[in-house]
Amino acid sequence: MKTQDIFVIGLMTFALFLGAGNLIFPPAMGLNAGTSLSSAMGGFLLTAVGLPTFTIIVLGRIGNIRNLTKALPNWLGATFWVLLFTAIGPAFGMPRAVTVAYEMGIKPFLESDHLLLFSIIFSAITLLLAFKPGNIVTYIGKIITPALILLLCGLGFSAFIHPLGLPTTPYGDYQHSAVTSGLIQGYMTMDAIAAVGFGWVIIQAIKAKGITSQQDIASSSIKIAGIYAVLMSACYIVMGYVGATSATIAEHGMNGSVILTRYVAEAFGQYGQYLLAAIIIMACLTTTVGLTNACAEYYQDTFKAHFGFTAAIIVVLTGVIANFGLDEILKVSLPAILVLCPIAIALTLASFTASIFTVSRLTHSGMLITATLFGTLDAINILGKMPLEFNALFVRYLPLYNANASWLLPSVLILITTVIIGRTSTAEKIFGCVDYRLNTPSNLTDYDYER
Repeated sequence: MKTQDIFVIGLMTFALFLGAGNLIFPPAMGLNAGTSLSSAMGGFLLTAVGLPTFTIIVLGRIGNIRNLTKALPNWLGATFWVLLFTAIGPAFGMPRAVTVAYEMGIKPFLESDHLLLFSIIFSAITLLLAFKPGNIVTYIGKIITPALILLLCGLGFSAFIHPLGLPTTPYGDYQHSAVTSGLIQGYMTMDAIAAVGFGWVIIQAIKAKGITSQQDIASSSIKIAGIYAVLMSACYIVMGYVGATSATIAEHGMNGSVILTRYVAEAFGQYGQYLLAAIIIMACLTTTVGLTNACAEYYQDTFKAHFGFTAAIIVVLTGVIANFGLDEILKVSLPAILVLCPIAIALTLASFTASIFTVSRLTHSGMLITATLFGTLDAINILGKMPLEFNALFVRYLPLYNANASWLLPSVLILITTVIIGRTSTAEKIFGCVDYRLNTPSNLTDYDYER
């Protein structure tokens, strides 16, 4: 693939991930981390950028996104994909983007509520840009992303050249565990699950450039992931520094959106409001366009549904659900998102391992069940619904429970165990093991299965 094409798809990938949530988390973390910003940011980048980057690389390595669930029973794999695209699409991810774009980009300039009108206009623009999937690289990679980067550069330049204040003493958990707190905040962006959804768009964009070789797809994905990682890390660092230097206008524990709004108003005056509105609306628009494409392409490839018709349904549902308000959307959909995130990461780890070693056919199913079970415990904990007696028990005996990642170690143990089973000839006769390692010299776009 040409260098220019890789760069453009890399820009597109960065814009797809850059939603309003990505701009809100770092300022709040920066304000609370204060002088420990570098340590907190290190942990934050490891999960907020590292997990999505790893996912993109793995998806490129396995070539066909369906391979992520190919080792699962067909009904189970289909259930996972439908739930994932429903959650990050019209049920949660896209309506949230619409409501955040309105709350931060439009509402400050209005005296009355016009969410309905805004959602109609925003959804119509989303559908217009997403209706022809082949144009997504042009729309986002060549037009919207450069403009978005320029706006962020303007904000970043002001923050570093003329900061409003100096970082203060760390607050709360950042006083004694800045790195761990940053890790948790980065994980809570849940971009790892978005990476699985956007993988459909990224791999399709690579193949649209005439790349069909498994090795070339994998190589291109690594470069694209690198571009995304650099740009997203730079964005997070800028937003984190904005928060760390906002102590004069914000209080500890304040929401990131409020911090960002106050900062740009103080630094740029009235023009700052317009700058922030432009950044938020463009960031949310790229997210909704990307998710519309990802969802519609899945239903087109899986159920032979017409792309335009499916995209229209997704966008209409998004507009309708957005009008229920952000609080209701979070209340209904957040539990599913919190459970799907560890499942997506677990399947990515299983697929990466399967591309290197011979593994048991139990690997994917075992990791899915384990991630679902312990991920549900984490979700209940995050939502504050865990009974006190059970909470005390899990805090004491379940590793990483306080970090909302109790699913990780059990999943890794299942992975190691099934790899050992897969490399044992006796087990191959008993369990039926599979070798679907990447065959890089060929032009395969799927795993090689051998019994």
